[in-house]
Amino acid sequence: MERWNSTRGSGFILTGIRNDSGSPELLCATVAVLYMLALTSNGLLLLVITMDAQLCVPMYLLLRQLSLMDLLFTSVVTPKAIVDFLRGENTISFGGCALQMFLALMLGGAEDLLLAFMAYDRYVAICHPLNYMVLMRPRICWLMAATSWILASLSALGHTLYTMHFPFCASRKIRHLLCEIPPLLNLACADTSRYEFLVYVTGVTFLLFPLSIIAASYTLILLTVFHMPSNEGRQKALVTCSSHLSVVGMFYGAATFMYVLPSSLHSPKQDNIISLFYTIVTPALNPLIYSLRNKEVMGALRRILSKNVLLTYSNI
Repeated sequence: MERWNSTRGSGFILTGIRNDSGSPELLCATVAVLYMLALTSNGLLLLVITMDAQLCVPMYLLLRQLSLMDLLFTSVVTPKAIVDFLRGENTISFGGCALQMFLALMLGGAEDLLLAFMAYDRYVAICHPLNYMVLMRPRICWLMAATSWILASLSALGHTLYTMHFPFCASRKIRHLLCEIPPLLNLACADTSRYEFLVYVTGVTFLLFPLSIIAASYTLILLTVFHMPSNEGRQKALVTCSSHLSVVGMFYGAATFMYVLPSSLHSPKQDNIISLFYTIVTPALNPLIYSLRNKEVMGALRRILSKNVLLTYSNI
């Protein structure tokens, strides 16, 4: 097959939002609504946690990082997909594709690690409440956040550079919503079997290590919760943990399908559905899951709104 020099060509063609869709107009409208929901809910949660002094505790410092990651993650993919659909042009340059892949891998990897740190935070809060502010002091929280960002950035940089060094064949069509490793390797002219195995190994490592921390944390949490004498305390702990576990299930389920399952079990249509889920649906739902069932967040939101209403009336 004829090779195509991607560095000199016009780039790639992303056909994800139109591909295998019976009603692309309805899909585009749904994606736009979900993106606006993600922007509004994550932005509002960031604002509430930043402005309310009562939420300046470790749990909400980590939750603020999660909202920031979700906000950036969906913004890396969704606006371009919507604009491309409206303009009828789905092209992306070689450099743009590499940048999009790097940002998506970095933000996805950072969220992967952060969810494990958030599980540890819940373990300390429920199993060792007297030592919580010592074991989860602000310096430790910022170290956890920085570790998530740095390790994910290094992994994303390595994968992006190696994926984009392959020569690509004449076909420039990526049957996917965004530039990711699996669909790009399908366009490569060289033998990618060894690198696909490396992607599998790193994917398993990046997923299983945090998952093992989450599983261990929640096993110990459940053992502690069942021995709590107070029904109110037990219920509060279970509500908080169930919110986190819902987010964990959505994120790790999609990531496992994309990067752990063998390529023989993948199809372009399934990959597009999964990518839509973790780049658009999950970032829109995460802040709702954490805030609607959280009395502290809803209370902080009411305090901020009432304060702004009073300031408005006083200025009239």
